[in-house]
Amino acid sequence: MFEDFREYSIAEFFKKNKHMLGFSGKIKSLTTIVHELVTNSLDACEEAGILPDIRVEISQIDVDKYKVVISDNGPGIPKELLGKVFGKLLAGTKFHKYKQQRGQQGIGAAGVAMFAKLTTGLPLHIISAHEGKLISADITVDIQKNVPLITNLVESEADFHGTIVEGVFGEVKVDKSEYSVYEYVKRTAIANPHASFELVVNGEVYSFPRTSEKVPPPPKEVKPHPMGILPYELIEFAKRSNSKTLKRFFVETFERFSPAKVQELEKLVNVDLNKSPKELTWKEAEDIIKAIRSMSWMAPRKDVVYPIGEEQIRGSLEAILKPEIVITRTRSPKIYRGGIPYVVEVGIAYGGNFKGSIMRFANRVPLLFDASACAITKAVKSMDWKRYGIKDFDNEPVLVLVSLNSVFVPYISAGKTAISQEEEIVQEIKNALMEAARKIKIHINQKIRSRELAKKKSALLRYVDYLTTDISYLSGYSKEELQKKLEEIIKEKYSL
Repeated sequence: MFEDFREYSIAEFFKKNKHMLGFSGKIKSLTTIVHELVTNSLDACEEAGILPDIRVEISQIDVDKYKVVISDNGPGIPKELLGKVFGKLLAGTKFHKYKQQRGQQGIGAAGVAMFAKLTTGLPLHIISAHEGKLISADITVDIQKNVPLITNLVESEADFHGTIVEGVFGEVKVDKSEYSVYEYVKRTAIANPHASFELVVNGEVYSFPRTSEKVPPPPKEVKPHPMGILPYELIEFAKRSNSKTLKRFFVETFERFSPAKVQELEKLVNVDLNKSPKELTWKEAEDIIKAIRSMSWMAPRKDVVYPIGEEQIRGSLEAILKPEIVITRTRSPKIYRGGIPYVVEVGIAYGGNFKGSIMRFANRVPLLFDASACAITKAVKSMDWKRYGIKDFDNEPVLVLVSLNSVFVPYISAGKTAISQEEEIVQEIKNALMEAARKIKIHINQKIRSRELAKKKSALLRYVDYLTTDISYLSGYSKEELQKKLEEIIKEKYSL
């Protein structure tokens, strides 16, 4: 039974399980392609301090076969990294960092290249203008070895900066549903008001201009907090460390681990902290973790998480949806899993051309799929909306936007389609929604009262003419003056 035993590359695993990367169904696959490449463009522009200008062009070339071209004005990609970015899964600058970024695993762009190869046999064509050098190349993934295959590489001078990715994909489809590329780009524009987007689908142009000229601050990297570390992680950190002693290792590797904390730890464990980190054993790691969990710690830094911002959310929703009212709330930073900081922000729009809608975001990226499995959906659906004047959420003109921002988002899969239903995250989302919903309730009550007063005012004004005619006859006063005075009294009494 072991004659066929063999090893498989990461790329081979995802070839058989491409649904785990979001490539399942024709509409979802196309949206995933755009999502992965637009995400990279936004991250690159922001890290370089550039206001993003992103263009997405999709054109049909055959049945269920489309050409996709995505361009940005970012810093471009160095020649030596092009192959790893687009031709090797689980390679990148994001996975190993505690840093708020849209991408996390180093799979996205290479996953797109793999999907193009699986559905059309064609590579991606990449044009990168970086620091005055223009690189043009065709790149795909060697699925058996998980290494990039680069052909037709040409170098020249460049007088601009940015990246252009071209690819032809099969088993994809364009439509205008809630899961479409159009909806994805529209929602991305809402969550990224500093970015300008142009979407061209078979010649039809959709523009989403930026509503803010402020580039978000570049994300800061934070060290892991000791309270969130497991024994095997401690050993892995120790093996990679260049520190001479365990004492220096703890101070240099972990957040909030001061020399004073090292001295406190030294009194709690029977471990020589002057030895090399590479000599740490599993038993010693377990003892150290147990001692760490018995100690008191300052919470992790919270200034490393950057939400969209209440003004930006309000401006985007007002510009794109044009509702009657938008209420936004940003909660103070919280911690989950013992060490990961996160911030929840919400926006509730009421009165517009929408019904019972939920917009989900994670680090400014819209989540369109697997809504039922998402913590955001669970929080919204578990709300008692009737308490806030919304009797039938699904059929009233209300839209809820929820954004989770964190240095590490607990997605349910590598496809990054939904947020894991962590109990503390669900409750924090509900807390934010309740704060915003109270203001919506005031607006709805004022609207109902205004409507009732308007009915009473209209009813009374209908009788003013008859009343002033009789009073004028009996009193001798001018009918016009009486009518004017009565109308003023009625309007003053029955107006908010």
